[in-house]
Amino acid sequence: MTMRTIALTVLLAFVATSAHAIAGGPPVATPTTPTAPTASVPKEAQVYNESADANVDVAAALARAKKNHTRVLIQWGANWCGWCKWLHKTCKDDRDIARELSNEYEVVLVDVGRFDKHQDLMANFLADAKKQGIPYLTVLDENGVVLVNQESGSLEKPADAAVKGHDTAAVLAFLQKYQVPTLVAETVLADGLAKAKAEGKLVFLHFGAPWCGWCHRLEDWMATPAVAAILSKAFVDVKIDTDRMTGGEAMLKTHSDGKNGGIPWCEFINAEGKALVNSNGPEGNIGFPAQTAEITWFGEMLKKSGAKLSTEDQVALQLSLAASSKKK
Repeated sequence: MTMRTIALTVLLAFVATSAHAIAGGPPVATPTTPTAPTASVPKEAQVYNESADANVDVAAALARAKKNHTRVLIQWGANWCGWCKWLHKTCKDDRDIARELSNEYEVVLVDVGRFDKHQDLMANFLADAKKQGIPYLTVLDENGVVLVNQESGSLEKPADAAVKGHDTAAVLAFLQKYQVPTLVAETVLADGLAKAKAEGKLVFLHFGAPWCGWCHRLEDWMATPAVAAILSKAFVDVKIDTDRMTGGEAMLKTHSDGKNGGIPWCEFINAEGKALVNSNGPEGNIGFPAQTAEITWFGEMLKKSGAKLSTEDQVALQLSLAASSKKK
């Protein structure tokens, strides 16, 4: 073979390799032949926690789902999988998808390794990710019942799309299809009032939203076993989500007369729906009572409402709030 022939052969091989690299999209994740991520998905980016115990993570997500009345979304994948990272990035970068996940789902990323990790969990949820490839999705209700197992190939853009990746409209439609049915604020309150009437109690009405950190602090405090035991003696807990419930924001404006000063905003009402006292104290809405003046007003709310709580119980609630504020 002449030097000229050798040079021509090398040149053709280089051109063919370059053309393939330019034309190729992200690596397709398959259970049998894992492909390293492309340059567009940095190898060092660790989306999946490879040391996490997915059983613990899923259990925690289910606890949150039961509390928030949301779904659990398991994304089975691995850090070697380019498509897994692409789906994760799409879920973070697309505003509508990110909002849907934040409001309606507790997301758990489960590392499957080389299909040698968390196989028992996959089998438990009948997730056939090894056969159908990753990323693979499983949606659970708050009781851990599988609502759907979904391969992600059908959520990708068409093969001839100019830019490879996942179809944001398809991903959003999938998530919306399996979210918890939207509740109506008026119905939620009516149910709470009926329960309060049957039990001879008041309604502890509070407004919040998924993005509201102080709302979560209030709800977490109310759910503390010792606190919940006291509140349940006199109140029926009714939460209105201003973002997730139909008519939630309008109800907040009506009950607060447009003077809520933000959320969380609370009101104690009797079983007939009459407002007794709300969280608008002398200095405005106390939200989650953390400062001394706010805790004092919460104590006044308990007194003014005529809640059937002993002085000892009322003091215990205020001391609990004071202790809770010191932890943050």
